[in-house]
This record gives sequence, C-alpha cells and structure tokens, in this order.
Amino acid sequence: MTFGDWLDERVGHRTLIRAALEEPVRGGARWSYVFGSALAFVLTVQAVTGILLASFYAPSSTTAWASVAYVQQEVTLGWFIRGLHATGASAMILLTALHLLQVTLWGAYRRPREVNWYVGVVMMLVLFGFALTGYLLPWDQKGYWATQVATSLVGAMPGFGPWLKRLVQGGPEYGNLTLTHFYALHTMALPALMLLLTVVHVALMRRHGITPGWSQSDAELDQKTVPFWPEQLTRDFVAMSVVLGLMVYAVLRAHGAGLEAPADPSSSYDARPEWYFLPLYQLLKYFPGSYELVAAVGAPLVAGGLLFLLPLADRGPSRNPLRRKRFVGAVVLLLLGAAALGGLAERADRGNAGFQKFRVRADRDAARALALAMEGVPPAGGTAVYDNDPTEQGRKLYAERCAGCHVYGGAGERKAPDLDGWSSRGWIAAFLRDPANERFYGETKVKGMKPVKAIGADFDALVEWVYSLGGPDGVDAAKAQRGKQVFDDGGCDNCHEVDGATAGDGAPNLGQRASAAWIKRLLEDASQPALFGAKNEMPKFRGKLGDPQLDALVQLLRAERGK
Repeated sequence: MTFGDWLDERVGHRTLIRAALEEPVRGGARWSYVFGSALAFVLTVQAVTGILLASFYAPSSTTAWASVAYVQQEVTLGWFIRGLHATGASAMILLTALHLLQVTLWGAYRRPREVNWYVGVVMMLVLFGFALTGYLLPWDQKGYWATQVATSLVGAMPGFGPWLKRLVQGGPEYGNLTLTHFYALHTMALPALMLLLTVVHVALMRRHGITPGWSQSDAELDQKTVPFWPEQLTRDFVAMSVVLGLMVYAVLRAHGAGLEAPADPSSSYDARPEWYFLPLYQLLKYFPGSYELVAAVGAPLVAGGLLFLLPLADRGPSRNPLRRKRFVGAVVLLLLGAAALGGLAERADRGNAGFQKFRVRADRDAARALALAMEGVPPAGGTAVYDNDPTEQGRKLYAERCAGCHVYGGAGERKAPDLDGWSSRGWIAAFLRDPANERFYGETKVKGMKPVKAIGADFDALVEWVYSLGGPDGVDAAKAQRGKQVFDDGGCDNCHEVDGATAGDGAPNLGQRASAAWIKRLLEDASQPALFGAKNEMPKFRGKLGDPQLDALVQLLRAERGK
C-alpha cells in the first residue's frame, strides 16, 4: 500500500478532489465564470499576506506606526508584502463589482439561487468592512483622520448611532482602544465571518451548479456539459495568474503601499478616503449641513435595498438580459453612478490647488518621518520619532513664535521672508534675481534693492561668496573670492558693509551673514543698526526666549542653509 492509499483510506481526500474536479459545468467552460474564482484567490492572498504582516505588527497607538515603518523599511520584502496586501484590497473591490455584474447579467440571483445571492451581498459588505478597519491600522495621518470621519458619521446616526460609535471606538474618545477594536475586527471577527460565508456560498453554488448562459436550451446545455477539470479550471488559473501579475506590477510600480507621518491628533489634516469610498465622499458634497447624514446613511441603504429586492422583483420566465432591462439596468446604473462619483472626486482634487499643495507637504512629512524612523523610534512611539531630528525643538518654536509671519514647510503666513531653504545657495540665487518677490522682503518695509546685473559665472560666484559668509564648510574658496570681486565691482558695497559692525546705507551689514552668531543677533534684536535698523518689523526675542530656545532656532535655520 502506498502512502497515498494509506492516507485516502483514513481521510478520503481522493474522493473530495475528484468531486471538486469533476463538478459538471453545464453548457461548457466559459471565461465569464472566472470572476468568482479570481476573487477567492485574492482573498487567499489577503489571508497569507495578512498573517505575515500580523507577525510584525504591534497593535497599540504607541507602537503601530513604528511596527509598520519597520516592516516597510527593515523587513526583507516587507514593503512588497504590505504593498500586495494593500493592492489586494483594491483588487477585491474591483473583482466584486465584476462578479456582481456577471451574476446580474446571467440572472444567477433568480430562483432557486436567491439565498446564495443574499450570502454574496453580505460578503460584499464584509469586504468593505475589511477595507474600513484595515485603513486605521498603520496609525498614520491618512488612516487616522479618514477613519475618524467615518466613525463620526456613524455617531451622527439617529437612535443607536452614538452607542455604536462608542462601541467601535472603545469609549468616548478616539485612541488606543479604537485601534485595538479595529485590529480585532480586521484580523479575527471579519475573517471568521468571511470564512463561514465563503463555505456557505460555495456549498450553495455546488448544490445548484454554475448558472449557465441564457441562449441555449436545456438539451443543448446538457449536451455540452463538461467537468470542471481541465477546461474551466485552466481558465480560472489563467485569470488568477493575470490578477496576480497585475497586482505585482502595481506594487512594483508604486514600490509598495504608502505610509504617511504618524497620527497626530493635534494636527490638521485634509483627509480623503481610499478610491472605493470616494463615491460616497463625493455624494456627501451635494448634501450640506444636516442633510449630509441623510446621504451617508441613505445611499448605502438604497443600494443595499436594490440588491435585496432584485431576486424578489425579477420573476419573469427568461434570463435573457435584454428581457430584464429594468433589473439589469438598475445594477449597471448603480455601478456606473459609483464610478462617475469617484471620477468626479478625483477630478476635483486634481484641480484643487490648495489640496495639491497640502499633498506635497504631507508627502514631505511622511518622507521625513520615515527617514527619522531609521534611527529608531523612541518608546513613546508615533510622533516621538521627530525627537530624532536635532532641529525639532526649533520647528516647535517656529510654530509657536514665527508661523504668524514666515512660511516654513508649506505652513504659516507670508509677511516676511520664507524660511524653507533659508540662505541656501538656491535661496540666495532666487533672492538676488528678484529681491522684491513676496517670498523675500516684498511684504515688508525692507525694499529698494534691485535685481543684480551679474549673469552666468559671475552670478554663480556672487552667490557662492554670499553663501560663504555663513561659514567656510563646503565653500569653493576660489569661486567665493571671485564673487567678492563681483560684489565690489557691482557697487554692492555702496549699500552693504561687510565688517559685521558698521551700519550700512539703509541695508544690513553682511559680515558673517547667516553664521550662528549672526542669526542669534538677528533673533535677539533685528533692529540693531548693523542689521535692519529702522526698517525692522521683526519682534525682539531677547528676554522673551532663553539661550537654549534661541540656539534651537539658530540650529533650525542653519539646517535650512545647508540644504
């Protein structure tokens, strides 16, 4: 007796395999039958990648972001596994829509398959539940704020809404228990429910068989009946391979899934949901104020009600979609309407300059946080990663003291020179070309300087010389020396002194400009005669900020100079 015989005698696996492979397919194998199998395949990919991710994930508000960042940057192929899991969510939604359309066209929801239709509708809701609960788990800015919007809509529902919100959140506040509740739903409750529904769905499909095409008689269908293996299984395998190939391509093209900066409840964030929730997001724009809740609750109820009533309403003798135009048309309009709303949302965001500017800033913040995480995330987790940045104290002081006049990091008000890249070579070059630009002194009393006339190599040398005033590190000495000559020959010394002490003719003394000592003097009192004198509008920080705080701002500006 072989091992296979021994195992079959005890388990009966050959009977199970034979039953699966020899399942009759009435009317013959078709490509239109592959969507259900492809969806089951993606669910399997999600389960495998989800287990791998859970092996590294730490579900708490202080550790979640750090653990995902570790997977993203340190774990071998972690970025790929996470990207495949995120792409799988989109693939599931797309395949569900295609499967829904195919089932509708074939009339596979009609008697005696109504119960299987309802099981499939519930499975679709569970898929959206997976998408919603998984969105929060990275505990980054995007997931945190988008999910909070969703729970706020739940809480605004009349009657049981506040209770349901409190249950999902784990209390009155949005925090650590919210994350652990979503993690339990995403990794335990919803997978168990999906497994049960999948078993029921497949069992009912096996009981009633694959719904055949509508153009053949029963005799023709029986005559063309073939076993599931090899024709239909081959088609299913090809479809699975294509879906997997597209998923892998999407992951490689985007280099995995994005991870934004750690969730910061004290920040402001212009949240957007993932693309499969954009239709509802766009719909809410047309229902302002208290009517927003009507759309948020009403739209899913209308869509769900349509799918529920479909098997009850469509009882005609034919499954030909041309004879069921009302029913097929309703589902097609539902899918097209969702696609149109999603497209409008995408288009509106592309044309929204403010949102695009915000996205640039959010992407920059994400890159900075991930770079700092490479040095290790402090035990406090999340936003504590910024403590790895020696300029962080300066950034906080900027937000408290400087954001009312200076733009930095895409935030703040422009009443004085921008601080992004302040006194770097690029900043100096842009200033010399257009001193009156609003980026520099265009909004202040410090006006009158005209663009320099030097061009080409002379202009580059002048930039190098001005840059060299802040310190010799990384400076091309020969080029800077030539720049000093350009400065003198161009008559710049008629207004600017360079000894560091003498007051110029209505212009600041450039001696040691942008050095640590010069910046500290500027912060302490920019109205000193050797600086901006009577034209100064910047408040004095001498006596208001201690030396450690002033030094932190100096370090921040010196870091910008080095960019």
